[in-house]
Amino acid sequence: MATLRGVVGTDEFVGLHTPEIGQIDRALVDECLVSTFVSSVGPFVTRFEAEIAEYTGARHAIAVSNGTSALHVALVLADVRRDDEVIVPSLSFIATANAVSHAGAHPVFVDSDAATLGMSTSALADMLSTMAPTDGGLMNPRTGRRVAAIVPMHTLGHPVDIVGICAVAARYGVPVVEDAAESLGSFVGERHTGTFGRLGVLSFNGNKIVTTGGGGIILTDDDALGALAKSLTTTAKVPHEWEFEHDAVAWNYRMPNINAALGVAQLTKLEGFVDAKRRLAANYRAAFADVDGFTFLDEPEGTRSNYWLAAVRIDTDDRADRDRLLRAANDDGVQCRPLWNLLSEQQMYAECECGDLSTARALVDSVICLPSSPRLAS
Repeated sequence: MATLRGVVGTDEFVGLHTPEIGQIDRALVDECLVSTFVSSVGPFVTRFEAEIAEYTGARHAIAVSNGTSALHVALVLADVRRDDEVIVPSLSFIATANAVSHAGAHPVFVDSDAATLGMSTSALADMLSTMAPTDGGLMNPRTGRRVAAIVPMHTLGHPVDIVGICAVAARYGVPVVEDAAESLGSFVGERHTGTFGRLGVLSFNGNKIVTTGGGGIILTDDDALGALAKSLTTTAKVPHEWEFEHDAVAWNYRMPNINAALGVAQLTKLEGFVDAKRRLAANYRAAFADVDGFTFLDEPEGTRSNYWLAAVRIDTDDRADRDRLLRAANDDGVQCRPLWNLLSEQQMYAECECGDLSTARALVDSVICLPSSPRLAS
């Protein structure tokens, strides 16, 4: 605990990740309020989409209500249908599996890679090698279902081996939809996460590096999918000066203008946030370098992580040791959290197919996420 207090430099309560709200945020939200365009129509939505597209390098960025709705629609756009299967990492936030269920499909869980914390390329390849090619696509011979998509997730902002995963997916003809919810500001080489697959998604929840209060983005380079994403997330309303005509069953998932106003303001500070979080990560790395039993989790080689949540791994797979450290930190007013419980062990997904998950289980038992707000950097 002394190590953590020394890094954060305060005796007050320290949250895991608190939003940085300042004068420009208040000014643009107030401008939106004065305009009265606070719902799903307004210039800030268009501006936010354009600025995200420019930053990430995606051709299209479609703003929606949250990251889960973004992933739901992205899966539908990738042609995931009812009773298909979608391969996802078992170690992920619940939204990754829930979005598959919202699309009417079934998640299939694979193991993680200890270096990236994300989906294991070799575990994915092993899983796909057991599937059967058919005229209708890849089929799971154990269930008779079509394997419709693969959803890797960039865990804690650290880029997964997305190049390797996309290569394996291409070999089997299965589309990749990237869950980049936590990785705005993270790059593989010069390329932003969320832009490698057919589609990708970002999240702007209150605890993300940039927040819109609640919100998400669908990224794609496909012009037709971009147009369809915008239509399906705005009730598929046919443009007209006054008529209410709709051409598909769709969703009311559009991001409100007031949320986008906050997002536009936050984007002016994104690079500063990333720099601060990387300095904070360096501070943690140095602080834990000489502490026996702890390993700071660094960005994977060849990547630039936003370090959304800095984390350490304790040199034990005994969850009781992890929990004792979490209890001590939280009792001391330093909010630390573990990784998520495995999705395959959640009661609604316990019967889903999964491969060997030994690495993912070991990570759950041994990783502790540290306070990572940009303001904590020195």
